[in-house]
Amino acid sequence: MSVAIRLRQEGSKGRPIYRIVAADKRYRRDGRFLEILGSYDPARKDNKAEVNLERVDAWIANGAQPSDTVRSLINKARAAAQA
Repeated sequence: MSVAIRLRQEGSKGRPIYRIVAADKRYRRDGRFLEILGSYDPARKDNKAEVNLERVDAWIANGAQPSDTVRSLINKARAAAQA
């Protein structure tokens, strides 16, 4: 099973909110997932994503591949955690 860490779109029409999830690559974007790892609200002024870095690291250690967007959000979360 190949696992991806990616965004899952939720929220209402015109006001998306995204959850960062670990999901099998074969599942649809908004379909089944294995675990919720965080959330991202692009409408917030600070544009900070809430990410559980411990669980993300555990999934990556087991071979999960983050999408480009999620990789960027993870890097921003790490930078914010160190500051």
